[in-house]
Amino acid sequence: MTEIGQTLKEAREQKGLTLDDLQQTTKIQKRYLIAIESENFDALPGNFYVRAFISQYAKAVGLNDAELLAQLDEETNIQIENPVEKEATTRTEAMRMEQAEKNDFLNKLINYLPTIIIVVVVVAILGTIYIVSFGNHSKNAASDSSSQTVSVSSESEKKTSSSQKASSKKASSAKESSKKASSKASKQKIESVSSDGSTFTYNVTNAPSTNELQLTVDGSAAWSAVSANGSQVWQGTLNSGENHTVSLPSGTTTITINLGNSNSTSLKLNGKTFNYKNENSTLTVRTITLNLEQ
Repeated sequence: MTEIGQTLKEAREQKGLTLDDLQQTTKIQKRYLIAIESENFDALPGNFYVRAFISQYAKAVGLNDAELLAQLDEETNIQIENPVEKEATTRTEAMRMEQAEKNDFLNKLINYLPTIIIVVVVVAILGTIYIVSFGNHSKNAASDSSSQTVSVSSESEKKTSSSQKASSKKASSAKESSKKASSKASKQKIESVSSDGSTFTYNVTNAPSTNELQLTVDGSAAWSAVSANGSQVWQGTLNSGENHTVSLPSGTTTITINLGNSNSTSLKLNGKTFNYKNENSTLTVRTITLNLEQ
């Protein structure tokens, strides 16, 4: 029996996190978190998930996941299928099947080649006849259409001029809208409304109609998730030096940000730094809610 489960549990308790907090942060079901802490790995969906869940749990509570996984390999018989070898085998089989299909297609093409040649010759003859006939018809119609050319050209020029004016107005309107959105984003103001444990709420005034949230990690790896109006739009783990920009859907009124390692994560909303760490700078895991007011 390993001590991995006990190590994770003690780290969680030291950070003052409940299993419900950890479930919300990692998105791992609570029953799997309980199984990990009691080292009942058979209750997890498979060996791959044993390693993945332990790694994600460790990062959320600030432990070195690589050391725990190494300990797991040494003290248990859990064997994870090598995804690289599996992928290589799958690709080889796919290449064999593709080559077999190509060979079968070439054999069929050779069998039908005489028929294809005959069809091509017939189509070429019919095409020549059509081109000759069309050329004679065009010569007869040319004299009738010449008198209409001047009036048609004049009407075409008028339509082109009108179209250019309309395009110019649209471009000008689009530039004006872009300037207004940029000006509004520069005036946005973020104010703290309330805090409860690891949950914080802010109001964002003068927010534009479309918003961008940039997450940057400097330090140990950090898992984060972003939701718009209650629907998750992005989640992932960023390593030190990495950043990711989330474009929120138009009409978003509430942004929810779950941070697994806030000590290493910096936020920018519409290009402006959001100093959320002013609220309890020692907290590692936190949930931030931004209420947008245009």
